[in-house]
Amino acid sequence: MIASTDQPKPVERKTSLPQAKRYTGEVVYIFAFDVAYDVKRQPVRELLGQPVAQFNVDASKRSPRQLFFYRPQMVRLPPLERLGPNGPIRIQRIVKLLPVGAISITVRVPFEVQQVEDLVVYHELEFSNGSLHDEVQHLAEDVRRELASYFVQPVPHLAEEEAYTVFCIESPLVADDGGTLSAENWLKGHRRAVASLLTQEPDIDHLSKQEAEESTGRFLSYYEHDLVVIDWDAALLIDEPKNFDETLYVLELANLQLAELEAYDRILDNSLERAYRDLSDRPMRGRAAMLRELREIRIDLARFSDELSNITKFFGDWHLARIYENISARFHLADWHRTIDDKLQTLDDLYQLLNHDQTNRWMLILEVTIVLLFVIDLVILVLGLKGH
Repeated sequence: MIASTDQPKPVERKTSLPQAKRYTGEVVYIFAFDVAYDVKRQPVRELLGQPVAQFNVDASKRSPRQLFFYRPQMVRLPPLERLGPNGPIRIQRIVKLLPVGAISITVRVPFEVQQVEDLVVYHELEFSNGSLHDEVQHLAEDVRRELASYFVQPVPHLAEEEAYTVFCIESPLVADDGGTLSAENWLKGHRRAVASLLTQEPDIDHLSKQEAEESTGRFLSYYEHDLVVIDWDAALLIDEPKNFDETLYVLELANLQLAELEAYDRILDNSLERAYRDLSDRPMRGRAAMLRELREIRIDLARFSDELSNITKFFGDWHLARIYENISARFHLADWHRTIDDKLQTLDDLYQLLNHDQTNRWMLILEVTIVLLFVIDLVILVLGLKGH
């Protein structure tokens, strides 16, 4: 007798997702602008009517005694009152000055929402009198005009900024029953909502599981109550407010490095195009000037690369180092470096080619001169014999 294969299916139990009572914090908008080829090594005392101070990071997690961060000059501007998506808001603005010919502007906007999905409207922030993007553009122009005397070869006009948005949620997350939630457990239950926030996708239901896992795949946690999820255009940070700044600074430096690498790439493209054109079109007498120009470009760009690496290196805090590694991977900074190194190597090969060509030319001139002197010596010798 064959037993029936129809067995009762186990009942699937739906586990309730960990829900937070509400979410408070701030959205931090980071904008990086390339403003000049270089900056004079002179301290700026005042900017836009405000005193300029030295930026400082207070790393709170375990770290060695010799903790090092690059500390740029910065100015904190007076707060502004604006009418945002959920009513009146007070925004904070900070401008940082970097020695590589760049400025970084951060704008902090507070929020209080019931669901993570409610933060999607903060991506492209609109005020009652305009957009945040336009305000930051005008601010960057004001900074560029006021600091024009400090710049070396300033850009003719500001290129499109490199922007990054960080949603900072205060921890610990409090559940409806009054208990606290683990940040990692909360992420597992809200992965699709977080992915829609980072990708600026308002329709959560149509977001694929693969995209949700990809957008939230790079996340790090140090304590039970903190978490940072890093995507290519935005990040989610859950932590105590006093710890926001150190993580934000690492994200800001990576964003700045990306903007400067793009500017660096444009400089190399222009230099290579001019070098190719000069090598094919210029007459022989212009080769010395070309050689001098290529040599200056190589030296300047090598120094520029060293300074860019210097402002984005930090030692001591292993958690922040991991955050930097992950955002570097999101920005493909290593690929940018390889591309630029290849172009710099091409420029170096052109320099060597031109230098070798000029050396051969001088050797030819020297050989011809020696032959001429030998011929003249023979002529003088023959004429002297005939005279006797």
